[in-house]
Amino acid sequence: MSPATHWHKSSYSGNQTNCVEVGRLTHGAAVRDTKNRTAGHLTTTQAQWTAFITALKTNRFE
Repeated sequence: MSPATHWHKSSYSGNQTNCVEVGRLTHGAAVRDTKNRTAGHLTTTQAQWTAFITALKTNRFE
């Protein structure tokens, strides 16, 4: 698997460091904690990431 690139966090986070960042993978996404970036990251496939984002946008976690 290729390393994650283009890490970014939500613009709603401002200067906060208590957030998560999302990085691009060739066929998915990676998520890591901004407080401890060296601890590693979780990876998802493209299908998993799309399902997660769809669930967020449709309020399935509320």
